Amino acid sequence: MLAIVFPPLDPVAVSFGPLVIRWYALAYLTGFVIGWRVCLHLARQNTAGPKPELYDEFLSWAVIGTVLGGRLGYILFYQAEYYMSHPLEMLEVWHGGMSFHGGMLGVIAAAWLFTKRYKVDFLAFTDVLAIVTPIGLGLGRIANFINGELYGRITDVPWAVVFPRGGDFPRHPSQLYEAFLEGVILFTLMFFLSRVPRLRSRPGYLSGIFLFTYGVFRFSMEFFREPDQQLGFIMGHATMGQLLCLPMVFFGLYLIFRTERRLRQRPT
Repeated sequence: MLAIVFPPLDPVAVSFGPLVIRWYALAYLTGFVIGWRVCLHLARQNTAGPKPELYDEFLSWAVIGTVLGGRLGYILFYQAEYYMSHPLEMLEVWHGGMSFHGGMLGVIAAAWLFTKRYKVDFLAFTDVLAIVTPIGLGLGRIANFINGELYGRITDVPWAVVFPRGGDFPRHPSQLYEAFLEGVILFTLMFFLSRVPRLRSRPGYLSGIFLFTYGVFRFSMEFFREPDQQLGFIMGHATMGQLLCLPMVFFGLYLIFRTERRLRQRPT
């Protein structure tokens, strides 16, 4: 069976003595910086929405929400029993273990507190965040590929890859599938929709589109991705990632229909 041997990629991007900077950390950093700059651009374009300086202020809140939420989400969703027995290891983030769904909840919580403090419309604020989130998602998946982690299921497709941690079996490079679908395609869709004035002027609509579309994309990609070793399949042939996507899909639809209903009820 033909397969591509995993290239000799070093998870460490740069090292200075004991100081080690990994590609995964750079992906987070780059995602935050690019996302922040795009938020400023979008806010300047939409003068009726939240002011650009608010996104300057929110950057540190987003970092804290992502890291705390991502770590807590991983612990609760994927390794609760282990970390209950090894509580001190919860702090060892340098060993890996982050959950997108947890990070998303952390950013949502941070955005809710932030908009309450600064008296800003919550959904109008998160609409801009929804547009830029795929940037970080795409970069994070590329870092997953470099690390040789979160690889796909065994397959015989011509582009299958033999990952060092996946045994001698050729597998789907599911990290690259996700980088393209959840990163490139989703960002292109969200950015295009943000250019439509009638959609941009409906707070919550773009947030709903992101939640629904990401949930569908991620649910689909889980069919190519190897289930988490410590969990395996849950409730038949579902993975934890698929189960966590279901609330996103339903809540995204709720936001979309809620926005449409409010628009129809608006007096003319």
